[in-house]
Amino acid sequence: MKVKIKTALISVSDKSNLKSLIKNLSKYKIKIISSGGTYKKIRSYGYNCIDISEFTGLPELLSGRVKTLHPKIHSGILSDRRNKIHMGQLKKQNFEEIDLVVCNFYPFENILKTANKHKKILENIDIGGPTMVRGAAKNYKDVTVITSYKNYEDLFKELKLNNGSTSMMFRKHMSEKAFMTTASYDGAIFNYFKRLSKNKYPEKYITVSNKVEELRYGENPHQTAAIYSLKEGQKIEQLHGKKLSYNNYNDIFSSLLISKSLPKNQGTVIVKHANPCGVSISKDRIMSFKLALNCDPKSAFGGIVSCNFKINNKIAKEINKIYFEIIIANGFETKALKILKRRKNLRIIDSTKVKIEEFSNITTNFNNLLIQSSDLKNINLKDFRVVSKAKPSKKVMKNLIFAFNICRFVKSNAIVISRNFSTVGIGSGQASRVGSCEIAINKMKSQKAFKSLKDELYAASDAFFPFTDGIEKLVLSGVKAIVQPSGSINDKDIIKFANKMGIVLVFSKTRHFKH
Repeated sequence: MKVKIKTALISVSDKSNLKSLIKNLSKYKIKIISSGGTYKKIRSYGYNCIDISEFTGLPELLSGRVKTLHPKIHSGILSDRRNKIHMGQLKKQNFEEIDLVVCNFYPFENILKTANKHKKILENIDIGGPTMVRGAAKNYKDVTVITSYKNYEDLFKELKLNNGSTSMMFRKHMSEKAFMTTASYDGAIFNYFKRLSKNKYPEKYITVSNKVEELRYGENPHQTAAIYSLKEGQKIEQLHGKKLSYNNYNDIFSSLLISKSLPKNQGTVIVKHANPCGVSISKDRIMSFKLALNCDPKSAFGGIVSCNFKINNKIAKEINKIYFEIIIANGFETKALKILKRRKNLRIIDSTKVKIEEFSNITTNFNNLLIQSSDLKNINLKDFRVVSKAKPSKKVMKNLIFAFNICRFVKSNAIVISRNFSTVGIGSGQASRVGSCEIAINKMKSQKAFKSLKDELYAASDAFFPFTDGIEKLVLSGVKAIVQPSGSINDKDIIKFANKMGIVLVFSKTRHFKH
C-alpha cells in the first residue's frame, strides 16, 4: 500500500545534505514542520517552513527540553488512518496527519568523547527525537521515518518512483532502521551509566556495535559470518589483498594481542590457527623475524606475520621468501609495500591505529553468553616469587617473564620454551600438560640449531604442574629455569624436584589459561 506524503516533520542534529532533502521534498509540495536550528537552516535556504511552536501553539519549554513532546505532534504521527475513532479525534482537536518524520538525535556518543562534565553529557540525551522516531516506526503502515542522511537518496528514489508516495516495503525497511537506531542510542546511554556505577555485570547485557562488513563465510563455507566493531577508530586497515575471512580475523586478533604486548617498536609474531608458532624480540628487526620463523617454520607456512614495528624493504624481501596469508605491521615504507604487493592475494594490514585496551571476551553457545574481562594484565617482577634454592639473574628473570607473557596467548594446556627472548618450542592445546611439554620439546629438537640451544633454555607453563613428570621432561631437554603459577597440592614436591635438579623455579601469582 502506497502512502502519499503531504506533511513532513524534520528535526535533525546532523544537518548533512539537509538542503538536498528540502529541495527534493519541495518538488512534491510537501508541507514542512521543523524546530530550532533545523528550522533556521531550512529558512536560510529560502524554503518555506512552519516552526514547531507555531504548529503546536506552544513555545519551547524547559530550556528546549520540551519541543516536540506535544499531543498534536504525536497524534499526527501515531494515528491509524483506517481507524474512524482516530480520525474523528484528530478532526475534533483540529490536528493533522504527519506522513514523514526525518529525525536524527543529539550526538550523545560524540559528546562522550569530548566532554567530561556529567551535566553536559546529560543535556545531550535526546528525548523528543527518539520518541517521535519510535512512534513513526510503530506506525509504519501510514508513516515514513528516516533516521540518517545516508538514507536520503533512498527516499528520493522512492518518491520519484511513486510520484510523491512511499511503498509499504520501503516504510517497513526504514522502520527497522529506526528501531535499530533508537536501540543503539539507548544502548550507548545505558553503557555510559553502567560505567558510572561500575556495574560490570548488570541484569541485562547490552552491546552497541557497527557492522564493518559481511564475510565470505564463517569458519567453514556452509557458515555465514560478519564482523562488527564495538568502538570507532579500531577498524583493521587493510591495504592490499583478498577480502578477509572469519578465520583470518581470528588469527589477526590473536597476533595483535601478542605483538602489542611486546616492547614498543620491537618484536615479530608468527601465528597459525590463532596460536603463536614463533615470537622473537630483537632490536635487529630482520633477526627478530628470522628467529620467530626458526621456532616452527613448517607451521609458519601459510600463517600470519605481525611486526610490532614499521616494515622496510629489507624485511619485506625476507618475508616474501615464505608463503604467508597476512602481513601486519605498524606501517610500511613505500618500497616495502611495493615488494609485498607483488603477491596479488597477500593481505597487508596496517595496525598503527589499533590500540590494545581492556575489553570483554564474549562467547556464545546454546543461546547463552559467557562474558569475562580480558587477560591483559601487565606482567612485572612483583607478580613472581622465586621458590628454588637456585636464584635467577636479572637476565634469566627477564627471559622467564618473556616466555610467561607469550604463554598466556597460547591455547591451554600451554608450554613455551625460549632462549634469549625468542621462542624455540611451543606446545599448545593438549588435554595433558605433559603432552604440551613433549610437543614443545619436539619442536625445539627439530630445529637445525638445536645443539647450540642447550645452555640458555627457559620454560613457562600457563598453569601449575600437578606432578613432576612435565618438569622432568623439560629439565632433561636442557631447560635451566622454569616459571609456573602456584596452586597445586603438589607444589612442595615440584619445588623439591627443582632443587634436586639444580634449576631455577619461579612461581607466578596469576594463572593464564586460554581456552
